[in-house]
Amino acid sequence: MEGFLLFNSYKMEESITELAFSLNTAWVLICAFLVFFMQAGFGMLEAGFTRAKSAVSVLMKNLMDLSFGVIGFFFIGYALMFGEGNAFIGQHGFELLNLPPETAGIATGAFFLFQAAFAATAATIVAGAVAERTKFLTYIVLSFLITAFIYPVVGHWVWGGGWLAAKGFVDFAGSTVVHSVGGWVALIGAILVGPRLGRFNLKKKKDFTGHSIPLATLGVFILWFGWYGFNSGSQLAIASSADTAAVSLIAMNTTLAAAVGGIVAMVLVWILTSKPQAGPTLNGVLGGLVAITAGCASVSPIGAMLIGAAGGVTVFFATVLLEKLQIDDAVGAFPVHGACGMLGTLAVGFFATDGGLFYGGGMKQLGIQALGVVAVAAWVFVTAIPVLLILKKIFGLRVSRVSEETGLDAHKHGVSAYPDFNLEGVK
Repeated sequence: MEGFLLFNSYKMEESITELAFSLNTAWVLICAFLVFFMQAGFGMLEAGFTRAKSAVSVLMKNLMDLSFGVIGFFFIGYALMFGEGNAFIGQHGFELLNLPPETAGIATGAFFLFQAAFAATAATIVAGAVAERTKFLTYIVLSFLITAFIYPVVGHWVWGGGWLAAKGFVDFAGSTVVHSVGGWVALIGAILVGPRLGRFNLKKKKDFTGHSIPLATLGVFILWFGWYGFNSGSQLAIASSADTAAVSLIAMNTTLAAAVGGIVAMVLVWILTSKPQAGPTLNGVLGGLVAITAGCASVSPIGAMLIGAAGGVTVFFATVLLEKLQIDDAVGAFPVHGACGMLGTLAVGFFATDGGLFYGGGMKQLGIQALGVVAVAAWVFVTAIPVLLILKKIFGLRVSRVSEETGLDAHKHGVSAYPDFNLEGVK
C-alpha cells in the first residue's frame, strides 16, 4: 500500500511538472507572438512619421529586417548569444543544432522564437532613423549583421551568462540589450547617411512633417500592446503564484510608465509651443515604455511612474539636441530607444527596491548599470561604424538625388502607397 501511495505521489508530481512546463511554454509563445506583432506597430509608426512618397520603402525595410533578422539569428545569432562559450561570446548551437529540448524551463523552440522577436526588434529600430534616403540592399545586409552578430554579443554579456551578468547588471527586458543597441546603430546610421535633402538648409531646420499621424498613432497603440509581451514575457514563466505576481507587477509598471511618459511629453511640448502636439506625445509614450523595460520587474509602481516621466522629458530634449546638431533622425529612433534605453538602465541603480540608491543600496548597482551602458555603447560603435563604412564602399549608403526627390516608392519599388494621388513634389 505504501508503495502504491508513493507511486501515485510520484506520478502526481510528474504531472504537475509537465503542466507547469506546458503553461510556461504556452505563455512564452503568446508573448513571442505579441512581440512579433510589434513589427506592425513599428511599420505603422515609421510610415506615418515619414513622407507619403517613401511610405512603401519604410514598410518594406520593416518587413525585410524581420525576415532577414530571424534568419540571421537562427543560423548565427542564437549560438553567439545563448550557446556555451566564455564570458564574451557563445560558441555552440549554430542553426540550433545539438541543443537540449528544454531551455530556461520551457521548450527550446519557444525560447528561440521569443528571443528571435527581440533580435528583430533591435534591427527594426534603425529603419526609421535612416528612412527616405537609404539604399534597400545596404539596409538588408545591415539588419542581418545586427541580428547575427552585433546584438547577440551584447545579449550574451547580459542574458547568456556573460561578464555583465556576472557583475550583477540588471536589464530585465532590454532597455540596453535591445533598445540601446538599436538606438546606437540608428544614430550612427543617421550620421553616416546624412540628412534628407533640404532638411537643414543654411543652418536652419526644415520640418518634414510625417504624412499620417493616424497611422503613427495606431503604431504606438500596437507597440504599447505588444510591449506587454516584451516585458511580461521576459519572466519566462507564469505557472506559479510567484510568477503570476511578478508578471502582474511588470504589466502594471509598464502601463504606468507609458501613460506618464506620454502625459509629461505632451505637457512639456504644450508649455514650450502652446500646442499639445501629437508627434512628441506619441514618442513620449514610447520613451516611457523603453525606459521602464530594464527595471519593470524591480521597481515600485511609483518608481515606474517617475521613470516614465523621465523618459518623456528625455525624448523631447534628445530630439531637440539632434536637431541642433543637424542629425536627421526621421522618426526619433535614437531619442526614444537610445537615449531612453540608457536612462532606463541607469534608473535601475536608483529605483530598484532591492539595491537601488534610493532604497539604501548605495552606489554599487548604479555603478554596474553605468558600466553596462558604456560597454554596450562602445561595442556598438566599434562594430557598427566599420560595418557601415564597408557597406558604403561595397553598395553605397544613400540613394541618388533623383530617387530621393521622386520618392523611394516609385523610383525603387515601382509602386505607390497612395496610387490615386499625385505625390510628385510632396514634402
